[in-house]
Amino acid sequence: MPLLTLLFGILGGCFLSVLVGIIGSRRRIGFGWAFLLSLLFTPLVGLVIALVSDPLPGGESRWGCLGFLVALLGLICLAAFVLLLVMGGALLAAL
Repeated sequence: MPLLTLLFGILGGCFLSVLVGIIGSRRRIGFGWAFLLSLLFTPLVGLVIALVSDPLPGGESRWGCLGFLVALLGLICLAAFVLLLVMGGALLAAL
């Protein structure tokens, strides 16, 4: 059970870091730096840093629905992570 919880936690964090990277690709910070900062700290810190940087001129949309798909996968993995944490705690309390 703890291995599955860890797996969903890591997957959720990675998907959300990719989403922050996609947001950063439309800004001066770029995809790589936004993604790296999100992995090193948290996706929330990476998102704040990406949103603080200046937007690129032109603002073209290259990713289409990929950002939505990555966000959805990230939220599903994080929901599974939280569910496994809660259920693991409930199982330990029952013992």
